[in-house]
Amino acid sequence: MPIVFVIARDWTLRTSVRAELRERGIDGLGMESGDEAGRFIAAGQMPAVVVMEAMPEIAADPAIQQLVQRVPTIVIASRTETTPLPPVDTVLYRPVRIGDIVARVQELLRRGHAA
Repeated sequence: MPIVFVIARDWTLRTSVRAELRERGIDGLGMESGDEAGRFIAAGQMPAVVVMEAMPEIAADPAIQQLVQRVPTIVIASRTETTPLPPVDTVLYRPVRIGDIVARVQELLRRGHAA
């Protein structure tokens, strides 16, 4: 089962994306920070895709920046709040449907970007 990291402070985004991924047979692991992502990686769980909320404290985290260089990443961003973003595969702007996020995850997985 592919692993997808869902890194977001917004718990509703995190839990909704994780639930939809699991319905489709994809293991969505939710976390709030780069530190949590680092602990999962240290435990041997490398994601095939990352879904990340565009928050300054998340996007600026050096561990997150290294992760998004290696793993296809989807960023969920606001149209009104600007956050400097590292280069990523996809940026989806709010309001965005959970189904659109999950569809993009599936596209990236089909492309063969498994870790």
